[in-house]
Amino acid sequence: MVRQEKWRSGIGFILAAAGSAVGLGNLWGFAYRASQGGGAAFLVLYVLIVLFVCLPVLVAEMVLGRTTGKSPLLAPSVLGGNKWKLMGILFVVASCGILAFYAVLMGWTAHTLIHAIVYGLPNDMNEAKEFFGDVSTGKSVLIGQFLSLVLTGAVVKAGIRGGIEKLTKWCMPILFILLIILGAWAATLPGASDGYQTFLFRWESSDLFNPTTIRNAFTQAFFSIGTGIGCILAYSAYLSTKNKLPREALAVVGLDTAVGILAGMITFPVVMSFGLKDVISESTVGTLFISLPTGLSSLGLSGRIVAILFFSLAYIAAITSSVSLLEVPVASLIDKNNMNRDRAVYLSVGLIFILGIPAAINLNILSRMDAIFGGILLIFGGLLISILVGWYSRKRFENDLSTSNTPNSITKCITLMLRWVSPTVIFFGLIVSLYDLIGSW
Repeated sequence: MVRQEKWRSGIGFILAAAGSAVGLGNLWGFAYRASQGGGAAFLVLYVLIVLFVCLPVLVAEMVLGRTTGKSPLLAPSVLGGNKWKLMGILFVVASCGILAFYAVLMGWTAHTLIHAIVYGLPNDMNEAKEFFGDVSTGKSVLIGQFLSLVLTGAVVKAGIRGGIEKLTKWCMPILFILLIILGAWAATLPGASDGYQTFLFRWESSDLFNPTTIRNAFTQAFFSIGTGIGCILAYSAYLSTKNKLPREALAVVGLDTAVGILAGMITFPVVMSFGLKDVISESTVGTLFISLPTGLSSLGLSGRIVAILFFSLAYIAAITSSVSLLEVPVASLIDKNNMNRDRAVYLSVGLIFILGIPAAINLNILSRMDAIFGGILLIFGGLLISILVGWYSRKRFENDLSTSNTPNSITKCITLMLRWVSPTVIFFGLIVSLYDLIGSW
């Protein structure tokens, strides 16, 4: 039942996959993690991980979806046998866990956007903290979380062509237009050059070996690209053999990286211009929902307009990611239990809403869920994909790429990286991330 639908076009799949990758992790997570140290070293590590680790794994995840035609829950065991069942369960758990706290952030974003449109921005830091207290506590949090999940469910319920593909074909161009407009505006701020210098061009070779910088680069790369949790796998189950996966994977990675850098070109000048350097490195949440609105309010009407555009951009990016996360459990219920799409959406939304309640009422729990589901499990999922496809199913991987006329030299190169480079580097990154995360706790 999962493969009853097909993508209408290759560009539809690319935009949907890029929309899955592009989210709040690009728009603010990039600046937040870069600000914790690293500068140019963080950027270099991030780009290297994306190109030589995430890209081969992304192609492998696409092949895993297309060659099996199954949901993330069943695809691993179809390709590798019953011993890989736990990998399918990991995909569902990770995607649901991420969406559970992600919907909370979406609710905060929508609340802030509506407040900026109707009432304006807070006049000072105390007013901003009071506003964020209202946003992040009480009934409004659960309402925002629930409505965001309902909106996400409505898109997924409409199906691949009628919902997800249609949404991303409209939202992704709008997202890039808003990014360019805000990037041009940010370049005019007094602290623009200092922001670029501090976060993009400052070079300290020792940062390449800093555990926090390494963990941040791995987390940003995997969370940004979105491989390792089954979202791209779920989308790839609807692909035909005509799609050239390496080319489309490169397009997805390129779009996602471009959004991350463009977002940095917005946030870095803002951080320096409004004196948020120390604040952002302490809390991405505090900066996004407290310090940024306060800083923009000092610009009067133009600041209010920028805030509306920025939080509109953030919510658009969030919804394109959330639909891909929800598609994982929905497709799995359809595939495993022969459930119709409507019922699968209702059940998934209800369970994820309940799962996200602790994150909605406790910021520490939200932070822990982000670190576990959006960090460790994500990286671990990428490791399993590289092992399953690169080692246990190498011939099937190469045969799948050959059916879409992928040049043999490219296939061999991707296979080489998938078998030797990706698992080795991912395992190293996973160990460093666990060590650094446990130490920080």
